[in-house]
Amino acid sequence: MTEHSTPQAARLLVDCLLEQGCDRIFTVPGESFLQVLDALHDTPAIDLVTCRQEGGAAFMACADGAMNAAASGRPGICFVTRGPGATNASIGVHVAMQDSQPMILFVGDVARDMREREGFQEVDFPAFFAPICKWAARVDSADRIPEFVARAYATAISGRPGPVVLALPEDMLSDATEARPRPFVARPAQAPCPDAMQAMMAMIGDAASPIAIVGGAGWNAKAREYFQLFAERIGLPVATAFRRQDAISPSSKVYAGNLGYGPNPGLVERVKNADLVLAVGARLGEATTDGYSFPALAGKERTLIHVHPDPEELNSVFETDLAICADMGEFAESAALWEDGDILDFDAGAQANADWESWATPNPDGSSGDYPLDMAACVTFMRDTLPADTIICNGAGNFSGWWHRYWRYDGFPSQLAPTAGAMGYGVPAAVAAARRFPDRTVVAVAGDGDFLMNGQELATAVQHGCDLMVIVVDNSAYGTIRMHQEREFPARLSATTLRNPDFAQLAASFGGWSATCSTTDEFRTALVEAKGRDGVRLLHCKIDIEQLAASGATVSGLRAKAG
Repeated sequence: MTEHSTPQAARLLVDCLLEQGCDRIFTVPGESFLQVLDALHDTPAIDLVTCRQEGGAAFMACADGAMNAAASGRPGICFVTRGPGATNASIGVHVAMQDSQPMILFVGDVARDMREREGFQEVDFPAFFAPICKWAARVDSADRIPEFVARAYATAISGRPGPVVLALPEDMLSDATEARPRPFVARPAQAPCPDAMQAMMAMIGDAASPIAIVGGAGWNAKAREYFQLFAERIGLPVATAFRRQDAISPSSKVYAGNLGYGPNPGLVERVKNADLVLAVGARLGEATTDGYSFPALAGKERTLIHVHPDPEELNSVFETDLAICADMGEFAESAALWEDGDILDFDAGAQANADWESWATPNPDGSSGDYPLDMAACVTFMRDTLPADTIICNGAGNFSGWWHRYWRYDGFPSQLAPTAGAMGYGVPAAVAAARRFPDRTVVAVAGDGDFLMNGQELATAVQHGCDLMVIVVDNSAYGTIRMHQEREFPARLSATTLRNPDFAQLAASFGGWSATCSTTDEFRTALVEAKGRDGVRLLHCKIDIEQLAASGATVSGLRAKAG
């Protein structure tokens, strides 16, 4: 029997991850990094989550980074193999970039002497990933592993957080090295300039109808607490950027609702009419600003104060009257504790909050239309039945609009949803959330098309003992595309109709509990039973294609309008 010894380079890599605070890795194993898997065998401090497809693994790491950013600031970590594995995982890298979430993707690469011969599954990873991440590099020397890992962490968590990709040649992982891990890298916490804060307060004091748009890069629990204190102190209306609805508590007396797709028309008008916009953390991207239509890109009728941790974001798209580069928590604390803040007092915060409450409340009976299974009523029942700090995870699709409008994202973090609009994110994100917060209720909500993008990760959830609930909203169509199709090309269906499996039976085949719901009452009964169970639970909700989440629109209504 031969004595076993993990190669020094692979052991060093894992030790570097431990030094940087890594406690979880999501992976689909590959022969290109067997040495690392061997080192992880003797590393119980790192929870190794085996996934079923690299896109799902990368989504889990992205979601884990999002949750970590709210507290510790550490990135999510993913390991995949070369070629097909890395290209599958690229969707998670793209989402992490557009969502400003810290993540590091390690890719097992071809051996160094195979490079530039189109070796088996060879890809030039620094070139491939460079446009969709903050930094992409190849680690050719085992002695430089500590340098690359420390830099990867520093890059992923600093400024505007985002993804880093490191390629690991498989022969390098077997090299001998005497290098040692570098010390723990912390995120820089830059305080705002006092002169800039003084100027900001003066600008707000001169405004007649100000509004804040918050949530995004570097937003954390400290920023949430202190900015809410500041906004409530002066009566400033606070809207959240697209899919950043947990940025302040929905119970706040100044919460004005969320921007993005299908927002409250009253909120849109409020932002358009604002003479001052205070954007904190938000990039003011296309979804939040409805195609950069509000606030105006430039103009004498509005003042824009933009606060962001990355100087490259300031003045990059919008003409900014005051740019403040600062850590979100440090900025929010400075604003909340500003001595002259008491001179500011607006009624608009309470007015905006009342407008949002009206918009986010269904009819008195909880319904939004004459449908056997009414999703507005279902979400309202969920809100009344599940804990207030429930984590809602979703991908992309028309179905998500019901949760955006009617759910209250009370906990922090409690919304895991890609601002990049990627389908298939919900189930992997729920797996990551269930591992990170095992004592909280986790719900993945998905459309039928959305679910089948990564529904195989239910196997990961079962294998790792996750407690999570999945709600599949099945209208037998790619609903969002169908909605656009009916508006642009009415009554000319093309490629948007789906023939689906029995999702309840599919969940059961993975080892989960499931139920099928065709009416609102059936949903209520099933949700209560699911709440009382452990493990994976799936509710298959069958709805009519006519029932759309977009501000109560219907397919036939869109067709008539288009006609």
